[in-house]
Amino acid sequence: MNLLVKRATITDPQSKFNTKLCDVRVVDGKIQAIGNLSAEKDEHVFDAKGALLTPGFFDLNCAAGDPGYETKEDIQTLTAAAAAGGFTGLALLPQTSPVVQSKSQVEYIINRAKNNLVDVYPVGALSQNREAKELAELFDMQSAGAVAFSDGDKAIQDDGFMSRALQYAKGLDALIMVYPENKSIAGKSQINESKNSVLLGMKGLPALAEEMHIARDIFLATYNETKIHISNISTAGAVALIRKAKKYGVQITCDVTAHHLVFTEDLLVDFDSNYKVKPPLRSKNDVKALIAGLKDGTIDAIISQHRPEEVEFKNVEFEIAHYGIIALQTVLPLLLKAGLDTSLIAEKLAINPRKLLNLTVPVIEEGQEANFTVYDPNEKWVYNAASNFSKSANSPLIGRELTGKVTLVFNNNQYRAS
Repeated sequence: MNLLVKRATITDPQSKFNTKLCDVRVVDGKIQAIGNLSAEKDEHVFDAKGALLTPGFFDLNCAAGDPGYETKEDIQTLTAAAAAGGFTGLALLPQTSPVVQSKSQVEYIINRAKNNLVDVYPVGALSQNREAKELAELFDMQSAGAVAFSDGDKAIQDDGFMSRALQYAKGLDALIMVYPENKSIAGKSQINESKNSVLLGMKGLPALAEEMHIARDIFLATYNETKIHISNISTAGAVALIRKAKKYGVQITCDVTAHHLVFTEDLLVDFDSNYKVKPPLRSKNDVKALIAGLKDGTIDAIISQHRPEEVEFKNVEFEIAHYGIIALQTVLPLLLKAGLDTSLIAEKLAINPRKLLNLTVPVIEEGQEANFTVYDPNEKWVYNAASNFSKSANSPLIGRELTGKVTLVFNNNQYRAS
């Protein structure tokens, strides 16, 4: 397949063409030339005037329903939503039924996602059935293609188990990704603990629950001299803890969801269950701290935390609604709304996520495999039933006009234009 992308501004801090207005020619899946180019015979031409061309986005933290919960999302709808949102790669969490915790289950995910525009990388369960009692088959899963290990949205409460898991993973040079929450502090909370939770009459989840868990994992990573990745951080205190740990040489990395950079607890006044996420939406001060943590390098990556749910689990009273939103198609508009510059978006959404998993990082250079996303930061579009590619519709942004549209993705010698 031959493709010529005309008049795109390259946004890739790794590339010598960074910030330059260029044409990009792709031949048989590779970038053949970058510069001022004329269209050739039988070449598809895409006009990217006013748009940016960046390495393809990569999501470190998303969930589907395959296997077991395909009514929420299957691999085909997941990757369709991902491509529409600019993602050319996904790390897929193991929170399915059955849990992805063996070689054959990892191979199942890989085979289901074969020959797709979007690369899908399985994350194997850290513990059997995500119960934090016995380690899952980490070596076998890694050999089969698992890129990391996690119990997904289940926080590991047993300190001894967590320490043993880190020791074992160290021998495999494997990354463990953990969700930070001390359950004995969190209890059956619904929203952020604050004046707002008192006003709304709901059990509040204190920042302390997240921060105590992160502090524990910092101590364990230090003691075992191994790396650890904290997913879904949401508080100013979490940013401060991780910043200090990095300063002292702890091998710790972390990520933040796009919606925690924009949404705050103030949006819960109408009890819209589509804003019910975990960790919960926090305060404006937390949002400021998270954005500052991205800019100073404390936070390594941005994630979607895509969590599809059927309508019967979201269109109910807030207290009994499931947590989560579909997010793959709205990450970019939220980051632009948060005021992040395009270079930072490329770093946190395309480059760093792959580095964390030791995957090949796409570079916009001649001779490189073509893996890129083109987006117009100023184009407006409506997120509705027609433009939503997920099986589910649990997003507070459905029906809204958003700014920042993905217009082209290219990977694996395939492309999708919109």
